Amino acid sequence: MRLAKVAVASVSPTVGAVSSNVSRLITVALEMADADVTIAAFPEQVIGGYPPEDLVQWRGFLDAQRRELERFAHQTSDSPTVYALGLAVAVGGQLFNAAALVHRGRIVGFVPKEKLPTYNVFYEARTFSHGGSKLALDAGGVPLGDYIFKFDFGLVAIEVCEDAWSPDGPMRRRCYSGAEIVVNVSSSPYRMGVEGTRREMLATRAADNQAVLIYANAVGGQDGLIYDGGGLVFQNGRLVHDAPRFVEGWSAAVVDLDRTGRLRMENTTWRTDCEDFRLQRLDVPVLSCEGETANRSHLSYPAPEGGSFFLPASKTAAIDPRDAALDDLFEALAFGVKSYFEKTGAFKSLGIALSGGRDSVLTLLVAWRAAQLLNGTGSLITAFYMPSRHSQANTRTAAHMLADELGVELRTVAIDDATDREIAATRAMLKGDELTELTRQNIQARIRGQRMWNWANSSGALFLQTGDMSEKAVGYTTIGGDLEGALSVIANVPKTVVNALLDRLHRQFKFKGIAATLATPPGPELADAQAAETELMPFPVLDACLHLYASEKMSPDEVEQALTSLFPDASHEQAHQWAARFTRLFTQSIYKWVQSPLSLHVGSLDLDRERALQMPVVQKTEWTTIVSDPKKALEPTDPKNPAKDIKDAKAPKRARGNVAKFTARDAKKPH
Repeated sequence: MRLAKVAVASVSPTVGAVSSNVSRLITVALEMADADVTIAAFPEQVIGGYPPEDLVQWRGFLDAQRRELERFAHQTSDSPTVYALGLAVAVGGQLFNAAALVHRGRIVGFVPKEKLPTYNVFYEARTFSHGGSKLALDAGGVPLGDYIFKFDFGLVAIEVCEDAWSPDGPMRRRCYSGAEIVVNVSSSPYRMGVEGTRREMLATRAADNQAVLIYANAVGGQDGLIYDGGGLVFQNGRLVHDAPRFVEGWSAAVVDLDRTGRLRMENTTWRTDCEDFRLQRLDVPVLSCEGETANRSHLSYPAPEGGSFFLPASKTAAIDPRDAALDDLFEALAFGVKSYFEKTGAFKSLGIALSGGRDSVLTLLVAWRAAQLLNGTGSLITAFYMPSRHSQANTRTAAHMLADELGVELRTVAIDDATDREIAATRAMLKGDELTELTRQNIQARIRGQRMWNWANSSGALFLQTGDMSEKAVGYTTIGGDLEGALSVIANVPKTVVNALLDRLHRQFKFKGIAATLATPPGPELADAQAAETELMPFPVLDACLHLYASEKMSPDEVEQALTSLFPDASHEQAHQWAARFTRLFTQSIYKWVQSPLSLHVGSLDLDRERALQMPVVQKTEWTTIVSDPKKALEPTDPKNPAKDIKDAKAPKRARGNVAKFTARDAKKPH
């Protein structure tokens, strides 16, 4: 047996807080040393915080990270544990997202990230240089490049996050070169469903490379990103350790490295591939590391889970996958609010405008959970019910009932008098002309938004915006009204998911206020008897359009075809109208949602312009127009004005529907 104790740490760094971050790392590192951990992994960019974005262009920020790494090394100089942790390292005119290996007060080496993601929420290739095979640089007296490291317990490779997401990543050549343990330092953001994908991918990498794979992930929030933590250890594809998610801390497991070596010898496919690799003389250089590592003599052989080497452990009934995903989403949203509140240090409490509708009720529940994580009570939250003459009795009842059940203070401040005054002032500005109905509705929303800002400014509260993704995507919001806030909690949660999450929370907590909200048809209550699905389209259809158009990048005619399959009871004409209407509203609402607050990222699609979906604010949808004769499409209908917009060309009737003029009825009106 060749036993080693391997540990993973989930910590929550803050970008720029290099001293505080490293002080936390030192505390955890010394705890690990006291527990005789052989090798330990911390997250990616844990010294400077992740993602640092353009802050890495400040040389002082880079120098501070190096100084703090040296402080970490000095403070752990008596520790026999080997530590892997992430930071940004500059060499000449190049900047690397690197993993550092530290042992007994010495920075042994840096290994830079090779796979730099520039998709979804990532922009690493904008600032960082790629690592790669044969790279060998001097980073201020420390080797930086493609290396593996030899310790008295075995051969170690280190890598950074995305390097594991490619089957052709550096893990392959390093394991063929002899590495038995691969440490992946990661800051992988949460999104719905990623935990299962991540687990399967890492298990596959550990199996393909016949290695022990140690994966450490960050936890907590940074701006709108949320990290779920949850370190993992796989040995040759088998899960041997699963650290808890959504919590800071560290944990460890014991592995037998002789088992990894034996399985490599038994696996003829791996062995043959390794032979071919070595015949090409592509071996990764090995750096020998002097100094004794942690005492392993007292380690016990790891017992199988459940006590049997031949049978899986018995489990209690598994939770429904849909409920598990919703539970994760709720915890992630609350964790995002908690981290934003803590890390900014700018706020004393949480504030929310509570209408009793679905979106504001879910946002209140998320804030309630965040408050539990912060101080254990709902005392941090103040909610405001701001009724108008259009407010319904059932939503008022739901708001008061839920606030009472959660122990949240709810203050009522009516808006009718202020609305009437603003209507009169606007009429005067129009020189007696009447306001449009849309303006009358939006005035109500803007009064509520302004009052929330005034209160938040004076009380030092974090004003939580309550709009959902579906309504935001099609502009069913008011700039200066319900689009206002300091942090948007559910702006990347589609309406159908809002409904499903409320249903799940009702089944969990039995709050009567949730049931009262779910019993009420959704609507903004800015006019009598308003129904959102009547003014827009059924929310399942709207969310299908959002996925097909914005996620799958389908053209409007493809969306239409898909809708006829997804909703077989709808006619082709109805499907066409839905697809055309969604496309028009989505495109013409971009100017609205780029002005919305920072929002929490919880899915593969994100309407934050600086995150996952970057859309031009100014654009035309001519490319969506289907024309039977391409030559005809280039002919202007008005020979005196050849530059006239192509939407006036004589395209087929159904195609023209995709670029129809936006009307006041297509805008909105918030809660």
